[in-house]
Amino acid sequence: MKIFCTGASGYIGGSVAAHLAAAGHLVTGLVRSPEKAEAVRALGIQPVLGTLDDGEILAQAAWAADIVVNAANADHRDAVVALLDALSGSGKPLIHTSGSSIVGNRSRGERSDAVFDEDTPISPSPARAARVALNEFILSHRDKGCRPVIICPSLIYGIGHGAGRDSVQVPLLIKLAKKRGNAAHAGPGENIWSNVHIDDLVTLYALAIEKAPAGSFYFAENGENSMREACEAINRMLGFAGPPTAMSMAEAAAEWGEGTAEDTMASNSRVRAKRARDELGWHPQARGLIEEIEQGCYRE
Repeated sequence: MKIFCTGASGYIGGSVAAHLAAAGHLVTGLVRSPEKAEAVRALGIQPVLGTLDDGEILAQAAWAADIVVNAANADHRDAVVALLDALSGSGKPLIHTSGSSIVGNRSRGERSDAVFDEDTPISPSPARAARVALNEFILSHRDKGCRPVIICPSLIYGIGHGAGRDSVQVPLLIKLAKKRGNAAHAGPGENIWSNVHIDDLVTLYALAIEKAPAGSFYFAENGENSMREACEAINRMLGFAGPPTAMSMAEAAAEWGEGTAEDTMASNSRVRAKRARDELGWHPQARGLIEEIEQGCYRE
C-alpha cells in the first residue's frame, strides 16, 4: 500500500513510518529539511519536503496515498483540515495521533483516582479543550466518505524505530537526574500516568490501518506508574543512592516550562485501552516501563 505519514522524522511518526516501510509498504513522509529527508530516506521512506502549514503539499500527498497517518502534531487544525478535505469521499483512512493528556488534570504531583476508557466522558482542562474538539471534528468525518481513526497514546517509552529516537517524559527525567545527581519529580510525585512501549504502539497503528472501523478512537496503554516510581527506577539505573527529590512547581516550571510541568510531568493521565484489545486484538508484549528503565534501553 502507499502510505503518507506526517512527522516522519519524529519519534512516533518516524517509528510508524519505519515499521510500515520494513513491512513492505511504499511510505512517503513529510519532513522539514534536506537533512531530515536524508535521514528518512536511509530507512526506506520517500521524503516529502514541507511543513504542516503547507496545505497544498499535504493534500497532494494524501490524495496520492492509500492511507494517511498524521503523527506530527496533535493540535494542528489546519493540517487536519487539509488532509480530511483531500480524503473526503475517497473511503481512505486517516489515522490521527492524539495524546492521553486530554484526560489529564493539573494536580501538582498529587494522585488522582480517575481512570478513563474510550467510553468515559471527558471534561478536558482548558489546556486540552481545543485538542478534544479537534478529535471530535476528525471523527465526524466518518460520515463524509473517509475512514477517520484516532490513536491516543499515553506516556511512551523505548527507543524509536526511525530517525527520532527519544520520547518526551523519560528522557527529560533522566537528563535532569544526571544534571542534579539525583532524580527529581514535580511535587510529591504521586501523580500517575499510563504508559506504552513504542514497540507495542507501532503494532497498534498497523492493526488500526488494517481493520479499525471509521470513527474509532483507541487509547494505547499497557500499565501505569507514578512519576515517583519512574524516578526511583532512574536512580537505581544510574546508581544514585537515596530517594528522588520533590521539586516545587516553580522549580519544575523553571526546568521544563509551565505547560510541560503542569500538564505532563505533574498531572495524572490514567487510561485503559479497552477497545484496542477487544476490537483490534492488540496484545502488548514489550517490557514494562520500570523494567525498561532499569534493564533495557536506558541503562547506562
